[in-house]
This record gives sequence, structure tokens and C-alpha cells, in this order.
Amino acid sequence: MVKAVTERKQIVFTGHSSAGPIAVLMTVWFLENWENFIKSDPSTSRMPPICVTFGSPLVGDFIINHALRRESWSHYFIHFVMRYDIVPRVLLAPLSSLEPELKTILDFLNPKCTIHFQEPTREASALYVTVMSNASSVASHAACHLMGNTNKLSDTLLSFIELSPYRPFGTYVFCTGDRELVVVKNPDAVLQILFYSSQLSSEVEGPEIALRSVKDHFNYQSELQNLETKGVAHFDNLEGLPLSSNVGAAGLGLVLNNLGLSTRARLCLCAAGELEKQKRRNQDKINKKKTDIEKGLLALEGYKTRCEAGRVSYYDALKLSKDTDDFNANVRRLELAGIFDEIMEMLKRYELPDEFEGHREWINIGTRYRRIVEPLDIANYYRHLKNEDTGPYMKRGRPKRYRYTQRWLEYALKISAGSSGESCFWARIEDLCLRTINMGLFEDVKEEILSLEKQVEKWVQNRELGDDIFFEDSTFVKWWKKLPQLHRSVSCISKFINN
Repeated sequence: MVKAVTERKQIVFTGHSSAGPIAVLMTVWFLENWENFIKSDPSTSRMPPICVTFGSPLVGDFIINHALRRESWSHYFIHFVMRYDIVPRVLLAPLSSLEPELKTILDFLNPKCTIHFQEPTREASALYVTVMSNASSVASHAACHLMGNTNKLSDTLLSFIELSPYRPFGTYVFCTGDRELVVVKNPDAVLQILFYSSQLSSEVEGPEIALRSVKDHFNYQSELQNLETKGVAHFDNLEGLPLSSNVGAAGLGLVLNNLGLSTRARLCLCAAGELEKQKRRNQDKINKKKTDIEKGLLALEGYKTRCEAGRVSYYDALKLSKDTDDFNANVRRLELAGIFDEIMEMLKRYELPDEFEGHREWINIGTRYRRIVEPLDIANYYRHLKNEDTGPYMKRGRPKRYRYTQRWLEYALKISAGSSGESCFWARIEDLCLRTINMGLFEDVKEEILSLEKQVEKWVQNRELGDDIFFEDSTFVKWWKKLPQLHRSVSCISKFINN
């Protein structure tokens, strides 16, 4: 593999049936190590890998889908699915419900199995009914969310029904069986097609379709021969799909008919497209607030500079809040909190595109915001003695707007969680101040103090913390000078404080 990368060849991971998940996981592993390959020889360009599966079972849950889209990796995965193939749908049902028939079907599907089988019509029918009834529950629940249905009764029923957590991701290519390929990238739409495209037109079809759902698993080679002669339909504009299933339909309407998609199915696809479009509109709305964010950050950076000119850290200045400048800074802090809280709520409800958290511009904005504003939040927290009612800031008081923006940076830099905690410096100092009021307890927190001092040295050298923390009257220096003399004399940050 390393040799192929060095020679600038594109690596393709592929697999049919149960080999599909192996190909997927290998691709994810390769992508996670992609930067290491680049770093080994940055002067040469590398072709990204691609994963192609045929009749693969679903691999991950919604979180996997979200993570791959956040990293902009989902387009590297292409999954071919026959219209009736049961295997890509099988994990939409809990495994416990499949055990009676699954072993027979798996033996039948295994080309290396030495046992001679007749067509497993009975087992295929039982498996088909079980999978599709469970897939119906999963698709219906997903459709309720797509259409904004917040029926509490539906949510209550979920506590009694076991829904499969597996969800599709990547690009799906559905083979209609009529020399037509349908390409779908929207994962919500893919889930609906997986269910609706294999529905029965009538109960009479039951045994025939059930057996075909097993046999279709072997038909990928014959179906995909001479790909260049097949028609390809891209379902990119989902909200514009025709809803009528007239027999004489043409164009996209004919393709939808060939997939067996009912009017209800098409409404679900339109809802999936509209949801994705709404997420884009939400991002446009948030992007328009960059100007307000920039104005607020510049105002607070100016406040910090004015405080430093008076040899006072802006943390201590806001904590004391003696003049109008401090009051105005607090107003700016609250205005910015409102903007970022709105963003965090949208992220929590998945109302922004999955890629949003990976945008370099927003990572930089979030990091800048966190580093300049969180110390002021901490100052306000301890100024009002919220720690006495709520508890330490780090355990009870830290807003998710800072936890999220810290996580964005750590994901982008591929560093361990918590590594970029410089904006929480003052919270840790306040906590240590309270815990070391009696210096006889120094030994209990000595290791924690040593660890913090090493981090402070790194943060100051990297300009992630300002020199204002070392002003003589700062909360930090006053506390640090009360530490035992022996400790201070060998401390790695004594050079900063003494200077």
C-alpha cells in the first residue's frame, strides 16, 4: 500500500456482501492515516482513495455518517445496491429478530458452503417480512423527523420498540433492473429508498419478491456489465422530484416508477431534500453574523489592550468591574454569547450542514472567540460567586459554546481531547486558589500544579496565553507567590514571573 501511494497510484478498496464493511473500514483507516502519507513526502501530490461496495450491509450509525460528512470524506464511498437485494437492508432489523432464518440464508449465499440447498423460499419469505417490517419502523420514524413531526406519542412508542441504529452514508447507486442507475448522495433519502424501493405491489408477489431479494445479491456482475450503455439519473434536486406516479411518466418520473417509489416515498425524498436545503439556508444566516462577531471581538481585544496598558489583566478588570469600560466589555461578551449559543443550538439539533464544524474559517473564528471571551465568562462566574451555588466552572458552569469550539480545533489538529484548554486557564487558577487556601494541603495538589505550570509554559511560548497573566497584581501571580518557596524556586514558569 505504501508503495502504491509513493508511486501516486489511486488505491481502491472494494468488496461484495460481507467484504463491503471490511472495505469501508479499511478506507476509513487509510483516510485517518492519509496525512501521515502526505507528510512522508509533501513534495508530491497524492490521489485520494475510493471505496466501492456491492450489496454491502450497512456499517455505521448516524454518528459515523455525521463524522464522515464533517471530515468531507463521505464522497469517497460508493455503494451499489440492487433494487431488491436484502443484504444492504438486513441490518435495519435487530439481529435478534433475524436469527431463525439468517443462518440458512447466509449458508445459501456463501459460495464456499458445501451443503446442497434447495431454494430457501420459506426462509427467504420470513426474512423478507421481518426485515421490511423493521425497515418500515426505521423509515417512518426518520420520515417524521424529516417532515418536522414532533408527535410525543411517537417518541413514547420508541421506548417500547427496538429500532436499528444502522444508517447509510456515502453515495448510493441503485440498480433498477431496467438498465437504469440512480445516484443518491443524501443519506436521509437513501434510507427511504432502501425501504420503499423493495416494497410489494401486491401480496401475490410476496414469495417471488422474497426469493428475488436473496437471488439479487448474486446479480451485480451481470447487472453492471457494460456500464457505459446504462442510463444514469442523479437525484441531486430532491425537492423538485415529480410526485405523481402516472404509468406514462417520462424522465425522472419514469426512473422513480422503475424504482417502485410511491407518492408517499417521493414526499419523503422531497422532505429530505428540503431539510438539506434548510440546513444550507441556516448556514447562510449564520455566515451573515460574521461581521457582528468580528466587531465584538475587535472591541474586546481593544479592551484587553487598554487593561494591559494599565498593568491589569483584563480578567481581573472585568472581575472587579469598576468603570464603564468594564461594563461595555461585559455587554459585548453577552452579545457574542447570544450569537454563539444560537449556533450551538443549531448544531445540537443538527440544523446545520455536517461539514460546518470542519470549515477552517469557522474553526479559526471559534478559536479566536474562545480565547478572548471565555476568560471574561470565567471572571463573571466567580465575580458573582456562582461556584458557591453551582460548583466549579469546569465541572458545572462551562457553556457548550466553548466546549464545542475547543472540540472543533482539536479535531482539526488531530490532537487529544482537552489538549487545547488554554482558555480555561483562569478557571483552573480559581479552583486551585480555593483548594490551597490552607497551604498545608499543597502536597495534595502538587502534581496538578506542576502539570498546569508545564501547560502554561507551552501556552505562553505559543502565544496562546498573553503576558498579562504575569502582572504583579494578577489573581494568578498573587496565588502563585503563596506557594512554598522550594516549589517556586524550581518552577518552569518562575522565569516569566521574575521578569
